Amino acid sequence: MNCIHCHGQMTRSTAPFHIDRAGYHLSFDTVPAWVCKQCGEAYFEEDEVNAIQSAVDSLDKQTRQLLTHA
Repeated sequence: MNCIHCHGQMTRSTAPFHIDRAGYHLSFDTVPAWVCKQCGEAYFEEDEVNAIQSAVDSLDKQTRQLLTHA
């Protein structure tokens, strides 16, 4: 597998994931990913993307509930 940015070789490793949303910040330090040896670009597979999306969806719901009670 080659990186779409620099065409370097991708290896299985971990990478951080961060997102800033309205009302919260979410950070995972070590998510399994394909990481480019040359430029460091990370690609997450479907299972990891689905798990991250599930966490974001849950936090979105909880954040809405907290903010409506403020």
